[in-house]
Order: sequence, then structure tokens, then C-alpha cells
Amino acid sequence: MAVEPKVFEHVRAVLNGFDDKYLNNGKLKRNKIIEDLDAYDEQLMTALLSDQLIHQTYTKKLAGVEIFEVNQFIQMLEFKEYWEDSYTKYSNKIGLTAGGKFIDESEDVVLDFPFKDTVLKAGMSKEDLDKGETADEPFLNEVIAKPEIDELLEPKVFVNAKRYDADGEHEADTFTDTDNLIIKGNNLIALHSLKKRYAGKVKLIYLDPPYNTGNDSFAYNDSFAHSSWLTFMKSRIEIARELLREDGSLYLNISLDEAFYLKVLTDSIFDRNNFITAIAWQKIHSTKNDSRYFSDNQDYILVYAKNAELLTVNDLPRTEEMNARYKNPDNDPRGPWQSGDLVAQGERTNGHYKVVNPDTGSSFDVKPGKHWVYSETNLKKLIKNGEIYFGKDGTAFPRKKRYLKDVNRGLRPSTIWLSAEVGHNQEGKRESIKLFGENAFATPKPERLLQRILTIGSNEGDLVLDFFMGSATTQAVAMKMNRRFIGIEQMDYIKTLSVSRLRKVIEGEQGGISKDVNWQGGGSFVYAELMEKNGGFVRDVEKAANITELLAVFNRMKNTADFDFRVDLDKFEIELNTFESLADQKRELLRILDKNQLYYNYANIDDANVRDLIADHDYKFNQSFYGNGGED
Repeated sequence: MAVEPKVFEHVRAVLNGFDDKYLNNGKLKRNKIIEDLDAYDEQLMTALLSDQLIHQTYTKKLAGVEIFEVNQFIQMLEFKEYWEDSYTKYSNKIGLTAGGKFIDESEDVVLDFPFKDTVLKAGMSKEDLDKGETADEPFLNEVIAKPEIDELLEPKVFVNAKRYDADGEHEADTFTDTDNLIIKGNNLIALHSLKKRYAGKVKLIYLDPPYNTGNDSFAYNDSFAHSSWLTFMKSRIEIARELLREDGSLYLNISLDEAFYLKVLTDSIFDRNNFITAIAWQKIHSTKNDSRYFSDNQDYILVYAKNAELLTVNDLPRTEEMNARYKNPDNDPRGPWQSGDLVAQGERTNGHYKVVNPDTGSSFDVKPGKHWVYSETNLKKLIKNGEIYFGKDGTAFPRKKRYLKDVNRGLRPSTIWLSAEVGHNQEGKRESIKLFGENAFATPKPERLLQRILTIGSNEGDLVLDFFMGSATTQAVAMKMNRRFIGIEQMDYIKTLSVSRLRKVIEGEQGGISKDVNWQGGGSFVYAELMEKNGGFVRDVEKAANITELLAVFNRMKNTADFDFRVDLDKFEIELNTFESLADQKRELLRILDKNQLYYNYANIDDANVRDLIADHDYKFNQSFYGNGGED
């Protein structure tokens, strides 16, 4: 059974001081408490507010006056038949507000999704859809009290830690700052487990989240989808910002469906001044003639800096094609060159004069409304030095030579990325087929796209994070480009596909960008899993095909699961059979699980009932990873 959150322990302690006025054999007399609170009973309120934790949780200052938020306190006492005490007043009112306030203005509620990747099926990336994962399930939202949220996001225990290198697979009992890391588990919870070690250390974050297009399980209803998806993204972008270096950047890959909503949300988290640009990536290289209105050929990549004043953007390398544009038709000893215009728009006092080719006597002047860009004296010097070209026969309008040898910088990135330059969806699929022998994912990104992002936003040795890892394209490219990386993924294919791909990279696979960067193999990474507790029961409930299987899961849960402390299990078991559908039964069974206990907290690793479940090498790995305590 779950342990009551601290604030509720304090409430009980206070109410115990009133003998049996508010308690009956340990159970709350909710109606009596609510009645006295509504009447502003001075004795009850004074006792409650004398407790420091209750005072801190349920008071606020308004115009210099301290106010007891009675309504929020009473919300704890709202209940269903089998809930002893509940915070579920707003459980069916899903949106971006709670209690009349925007979520980002409130410390009282959070939307919790107990499926994949915020613990919800709707957290599936697009790459999950071709792997037999269902994408049409409504998902569960719960309102959780603030004291409970803190426990949900505490650092978790890692298990099954392994190190992969050129010599194969080994048990891992240590972890260093130079190690690459792959984590299996819910990405929001995993990110908070990384916070102590990696806050302020990540140079670049690339995210390819679920797009909320109606093809994933956010297609519940329109308003529900938008509010839930934005909340889903909000909690992740907030912790992502904490992990970034001050000179770091975030690249968000998104379709038009949610691009502008996501920009408004991310503006509020990063500050609008730190929005750098929106890149249009040509994800489809041919026109879709079956489109109703316009052929949708591009995704957007929103780019944010943690601090725009400190951000540096690397130039892209010049290509052989660019250099091939430089010719040397006159055998200039300074080497190949391109010609540039000598004329500019507008009038200028010293910009009108005759230019003469001394070899042919040909004479030239600018038209009205234009001027020479050089003074007459300087242009004569350039002609004498052979830096002005008059064409093969010496009679063409003069142009300035610009030499290849003087090109000392690369190409400034543009905001339009063509598929010919960085690849497209079909290229990503071909790479996936070559790696896995099948089209393993719906829309895997081509390695060339990630190569460009990492080139612009990072340097060798920098740390790159992608917590919607999918097929591990980001991590594969990072390894080939000598960047360090962290990847997070919850789906079981992480072992058979994602980890398998990275092992092939270590072995020197030659797909994607390998030949371009002369990849010969090498490198290593550490794989670890968040140690599941109630998370395993969540998955078992989801997989139950009928009531018989579901009841079998429930019977196992009764022996070992952690239930919400507010649930009367006897009443719940009676009512379980009254629900109309299997989906309703699943939903309610998931609701009574304590979502704080999806994984084991690192703070409890030395508890006897936890330590016995952990292999010695995993125990050492946790100590090495977290250091002293593993808590903020």
C-alpha cells in the first residue's frame, strides 16, 4: 500500500487533536469537516493553519493579506464511492486551466498521463505506429496534489545497466561524465532523474515528438487533444531548458498542425527573445496530387536558445559543388575565381565615371540611378592588378573577381532546407530498411537531417540529448560525429532496434552519413532501465484482452502493487464488476494505482525490500551515477 503524502499525514495529525469530532475509527468525517470549513470554524482553521506544512501549502498572500485557500483544501475531500479522500474534483475537466487559473500560474495541479512517455499511449512517437502499437485509445488524465508531484519526479533506481563497446556487452557498475547513455523508461521521469548530474551541461537538444495530427492517440476530441498535447509538451520542455547549457539550443521538429501552438508555449518557457528561427524542411520531395488543398511537403524545426546573447551558430561546410563554381578562364595566377557585380542601386557623388579597359580601349559607364561600388582611384588599382574581368575578348561589361583562396568561412545556414541537401522521409525509411531488414518505423528521420542540425548547433565533444529517441537516429549521428549523447525511450523495441542500431554503429556500419564523415566504427554507450514498480502493472492492465485476464492482473496487484492511499479496495472490488465495458474497467483500475510509484525511488534503494531486488553491479552503478544521495 502507498504511503500517505506528508500534507495529508499532517492533516490527520491535526484532526486527531479533536478526538472523534472529525475522525471515526481513523476515517475522516468528510461532511463534518467541510461543514465547519464552510462556516469558517475558528478553532478548526486555527489548528490547521498552525501546522507549518498545511500553512505553506494552502495559503497565499493577496494585497499583503494572507488568505486560507479553503476551496482548494476542501477539494481533497471530494470523493467517489470507493475513494476515501480524493483530489479528483477536476478529473473530468481537462484543459490548460485548473481552479480558474492557468496551469503555469498554479502549483496545485498537474496533468498525469499513465501510459507511455508521460506514462501514456498518446506519448507514442510517430515511429511507434508501424510497430503494432495501438493509437486509438483514449488516455487517462488525473489531477495530482502538489506534495505528490514532488515524489513522482524524484530520481529513480536504474537496473540492468550494461556497457556496449567494440568488445561487446558487459555489466556496468560505474558511470563517468564521458559515457554516452541510453535510458529505457518514461521520458519525463527519466529527465528528472538526470537533473542533478546534467543540469546546465547539454549543448543541444533535438526533439521529434508526437505531432498531434489525428494519426496518433491524441485524436480524442479537438479541445481535449490540444490542451492535453500542450500540457504533455510543457512539462518536458521545462525540464529540457534546465538541462541546457547557457549557450545551448533546442531544435523542435514539428508539423504545421501544432507548430504555432508549440511556438507560443515554448516562447513562454524560453522567453520569446530566445526564439531564433523556424526552419522549413522539405520532408517530401514530390508533390502530393491527392491533397485536398495544398501538397504538404514540409515540417518545421523551431530553434530556441537558452540565452540568445550567448548562442553561436556554426557555418555549414562548403561543398565540392560550391567550389566547382569557381573557374579560371584567364589563367589568373591567384587561382579560380567567381565574378561579382561592380554596380549598385542609387546615386552617389563619386560613383559616376568612365571605366576603360587599357588593353582594348573599351569604355563603360553606369546607367542613371546606379553607381560604381568603388571610387575611380580604387577601381583603377583593381584593373591594374588584374582583378577586374572584361570578358574573353576584353569588351564585356567589367566585373570583380572573387577568389576561392579568399573564401575563409563556410556557408551561413538558411531557413529553407531542401530534401536534396538534408534528405527526406523516404530516405529515412530506406536507411531503416537497410539497418533492420524492414520498414521498422513510420517516419524515421534521415541521418543527413541530424548531421546538419548537429553541425550547426554543436561541436565535437559536446553533449546532445534526444528524449523521443525512437530508432536512435540522433544518437547514431552523434556517435559518428564525435558528440556525446543521451537518449530516452520507453517502448520495448529500444532493445531490439534502438540499441541494436547503435551496436552496428560501433561495429562500423556504412549507412547514412558514414562515408561522408569517414566513419570507421568505435565508441561505446551505457544502457540502463528505470526500475519498474507500478509501471509493470500499468502495462499488464493495458494488455488484458478480457475481464478474466484483467481480474487476474488485479489479483496480483492486490498482493504487491502500491495503490492510491485514498482508495477503499473492498468497495472498489465490489464496484469493478458494475462498469459497463472493459475499457471502463481498465481506466478505473489504472486510476487507483499510485502514479508516484511507477518506478522505485533512488532514495529507497537501501530499504530491505528494495535492495534485495537489485543486483550488486546495478547497486554500484546507481551509487556511481548519483553520487552522494542522488537528490537535488
